[in-house]
Amino acid sequence: MLKEFKEFAIKGNVVDMAVGIIIGAAFTSVVQSLVKDLLMPPLGLLMGGVDFSEFFIVLKEGSIPPPYATISAAQEVGAVTINYGQFINTAISFLIVAFAVFILIRYINKLKRPEETPEPVSPSVKKCDYCFSDISVKATRCPHCTSDLEE
Repeated sequence: MLKEFKEFAIKGNVVDMAVGIIIGAAFTSVVQSLVKDLLMPPLGLLMGGVDFSEFFIVLKEGSIPPPYATISAAQEVGAVTINYGQFINTAISFLIVAFAVFILIRYINKLKRPEETPEPVSPSVKKCDYCFSDISVKATRCPHCTSDLEE
């Protein structure tokens, strides 16, 4: 089993996978910043200056009764909250990452397999001009009616 693992680890697949994970993690943080810092502020401004990351529902009050200005303020006093605004941000980040990965994989697949053009298939059978039977294209005489065939 150790020998198999060494062979697996030495192959390029493991190295490729490790590089992919590292690049994916870096790419994810870039996308999260894109969503949090560039997309959501104008979207929140269009919706009346709302910060999506601070949308939450209080399930159980904390030691101080609501309203709570922020999620962190609610959590500091022990309130239990559903943070659906942060979920919206995460869902948008996921969609952007998924779309970018789709485009990347699509591009890689185009690079891997060149356009395949089917080879023209030459016919192996033709019709006899006299009896209209199927005969080999190499035949010089029809086996059915024994007519001489033109080449």
